[in-house]
Amino acid sequence: MVLQLEHVTKRFGDFTAVNDLTLSVGDGTMYGFLGANGAGKTTTFRMILGLLNANEGRITWNNNPINYKTSPEIGYLPEERGLYPKMKVEEQLIFLGQLRGMNKSDAKADLIKWLERMEIPHYANKKVEELSKGNQQKIQVIASLLHNPKLLILDEPFSGLDPVNVELLKEAIIEFRNNGATIIFSSHRMDHVEELCEELSIIHHGKQIVSGTLREVKQSFGKQNVRINSDNDLSKLDSISGVTSVNKSIEGALYQVESEHVANKLLTAALESGPIRHFAIEEPSLQDIFIEKVGKAHA
Repeated sequence: MVLQLEHVTKRFGDFTAVNDLTLSVGDGTMYGFLGANGAGKTTTFRMILGLLNANEGRITWNNNPINYKTSPEIGYLPEERGLYPKMKVEEQLIFLGQLRGMNKSDAKADLIKWLERMEIPHYANKKVEELSKGNQQKIQVIASLLHNPKLLILDEPFSGLDPVNVELLKEAIIEFRNNGATIIFSSHRMDHVEELCEELSIIHHGKQIVSGTLREVKQSFGKQNVRINSDNDLSKLDSISGVTSVNKSIEGALYQVESEHVANKLLTAALESGPIRHFAIEEPSLQDIFIEKVGKAHA
């Protein structure tokens, strides 16, 4: 099954929230959908879910429009919590499971398993408003996964979770991916996207400015990082032609360079300054790429 967006545009009056967006996400694929606040990510998710209609273009799931018939196949974790604060956790999850086509007994059996997996079985009879923000997020996560969706849309899934619970959620997401689910998610944590996603898009002001596999995106960036750890004064390296940025630390410096040729010049100059403890050429991080691409789009 494939989620496909073809030349999708959404306008609100004179404002274009999403502009000619095309992407395709297949079975067993984890797709990162990135952008700054207001870039159009949530609007895109709402169009995929059928909550908003596109002005132009086409959105399909398994070659069919998304509607109430496909609802049981889709899981959605919104960035804003959508839980009923006065309802008890168990009652709420059963209710939400039934909305996705589950019968009551199956929903109850599965929610018990999920509460145990998320290490919160003792909250089953608590009202949502009595839980911490992190535990409310875990309940929201369970609500999106309980009915075993084939298409999973996650908007900032790790928000409010501590590192231990982030790992619990990562394991669950990876399991869904390994079982063939199609997953698209947004996150401001580039390290999470880099760790989990095979493919990604970066959008800015509704326009897709980067798209491809993680490897393709990094290769097309055309820059590398050079890390040099040394006790010597490395300041003369800052002005070498082809060095585009420098970040200094107590250990040494991290240089962004245009090519391996520039990296070699850095190594030669660093050795002229005296012994170095560490020299490494590293691929650019997704955060490097995001900051430069979104920054250039701002200009």
